[in-house]
Amino acid sequence: MNTSYRNAFNKSIENPANFWLEQAYKLNWTKPPTEALRFNDNGSSMWFPDGKLNTSALCLDFHIDQGRGHECALIYDSPVTNTKASYTYIALLEEVNALAKGMQEMGLKKGDTAIIYLPMIPQAAIAMLACARLGVVHSVVFGGFAPRELAIRMDDAKPKIIITADAGIEVNKIIDYKPMVDEGIKLAEHKPEKVIVYNRKISNNCPMGSTDMWWQDFHKPHHWVNPTPVLSNDPLYILYTSGTTGLPKGIVRENGGHAVALRYSMEHIYGMKPGEVFWAASDVGWVVGHSYIIYAPMLLGCTTVLFEGKPIKTPDASTFWRIIEEHKVNTMFTAPTAIRAIRKEDPDGNFIKQHDLSHFRAQFLAGERCDADTLKWTQEQLGVPVIDHWWQTESGWPMIGQCLGYGTDPVKPGSASFPIPGYNVQIIKEDGTVAGANEEGLVCVKLPLPPGALADLWNDTARFTRGYLEPVPGYYFSGDGGYQDEEGYLFITGRVDDVINVAGHRLSTAEMEEVIAAHPMVAECACFGIHDDLKGQVPMAMIVTTHDATESEALEQELKTQIRSAIGAIASLKTIVRVERLPKTRSGKILRKTLRAIVDGTPYTMPSTIDDPTILKEIEHLFETHINQ
Repeated sequence: MNTSYRNAFNKSIENPANFWLEQAYKLNWTKPPTEALRFNDNGSSMWFPDGKLNTSALCLDFHIDQGRGHECALIYDSPVTNTKASYTYIALLEEVNALAKGMQEMGLKKGDTAIIYLPMIPQAAIAMLACARLGVVHSVVFGGFAPRELAIRMDDAKPKIIITADAGIEVNKIIDYKPMVDEGIKLAEHKPEKVIVYNRKISNNCPMGSTDMWWQDFHKPHHWVNPTPVLSNDPLYILYTSGTTGLPKGIVRENGGHAVALRYSMEHIYGMKPGEVFWAASDVGWVVGHSYIIYAPMLLGCTTVLFEGKPIKTPDASTFWRIIEEHKVNTMFTAPTAIRAIRKEDPDGNFIKQHDLSHFRAQFLAGERCDADTLKWTQEQLGVPVIDHWWQTESGWPMIGQCLGYGTDPVKPGSASFPIPGYNVQIIKEDGTVAGANEEGLVCVKLPLPPGALADLWNDTARFTRGYLEPVPGYYFSGDGGYQDEEGYLFITGRVDDVINVAGHRLSTAEMEEVIAAHPMVAECACFGIHDDLKGQVPMAMIVTTHDATESEALEQELKTQIRSAIGAIASLKTIVRVERLPKTRSGKILRKTLRAIVDGTPYTMPSTIDDPTILKEIEHLFETHINQ
């Protein structure tokens, strides 16, 4: 390991308070903190508890005050609408103030909540920064989620307003957002006071009711709104992520630690400098979009790219390389799924050769495990460091990776490399002891967690403590398994709970099972993730039907439609298989991990707790004789 990284890591673990207080002083606090770290009763961290700041002001006002207001803050590139636009820091602040003024006049204030349900358009960034300016807690909901999912989040977050648009675009298909919002409000017990609709003028299905208002009428141009100082531990946003119960967890991100950690990460992990161009090819509905499309680049004073499109089909597999060349992107971040899709369309990299990428320094990958072939192909085609790194919605920024700002070490395919400074990652065995080299166990982080990581769940501290702190006392439990080799490289092997990863997006199998089980012809079901060469995993369902069930194809189609309607297209079931019975433990727990091994064709050990071993043989025979044909 290189010396600069090792020194920084050691300092962050040996004296985390001093290490992070030094980083905190790089920000322009309203009231600088004098205390670095305090602990809650359950062992969770409170970073910089006496400090005050405003995240929106750090992202915008600070750079303008430094004389950099005319530099580009945000580039919008939308191949699906053939639209490009750029915003200087001054222009972006004007838009943020205009929306914040409308919110202020409506009575929104510090501590209120707002849901943002927008496609990948500049108004998403503007809405997030306007909320942050007022101390309003925002919760961005991915635009692909169905009304039921939106309703669940409304009832938990209790937003005063919802900010949406008439529609989004999925490649060449118009997705009507406003009707989905209306349906979500009908399903929810909590009703927002107003729905603010940005009119893109791309949909003919945008009904407006008495509590609805066009963005263009709601926001108030040419107004100044003073940024509201908030305490470091006041929440900036809630971001819901799938949990094993099927009920999403509201991850709470606090203002102070978040700002300190993200600024640090831009400089030291991604090796960026103010004025350079950073592109995270993700969606604002996911944690990557929050951290590395909106907040982190602007905290450091970089230009961020907001992209409305896909790696292929908008118009083809050259899109990423066109954007990198045209906008002079220095460093990019995307999911391995995107690279696999591009490689499938352009295996020889002919599109890459047509573009000038001489200013491009590094390609980061995350969201799912990157296979060795994808990593090798990307390295060969781009000729720059390709860094696979690992983190979660809960952490908010990378936990394992390589730090360009400190200099890199050799990459090992299949490994996310080393713990990021601040994250004391350890592999813990089931007996609670630390695993040896190449010994598999639970991926955990010794407390305290660094700034920026979750400190609680929205209105559910008991679930936070139960799910993250109690499984391995003294540690944060990640929910993933893995091992560390003799050179210190960490390998993540996958979830140890009932959550699957589809193209970098976490989905709850419990939630899918709930939807499928609601069908009157389904007596019992099990959902689990199976291997997919493109997406990493895709959901599969095994069902036991009632005696009066219809023929297979009709029922399968009904169930697939139910899943798309209840959760969204991202949860599309690849396969539904009828079985006579499901394998269970004697206590009644379905053996999903074993089912996944059978379908994927990987070795498994017969569980000692299984109720009836012959069931697994029946399922093996079913796949050998029918499914695998």
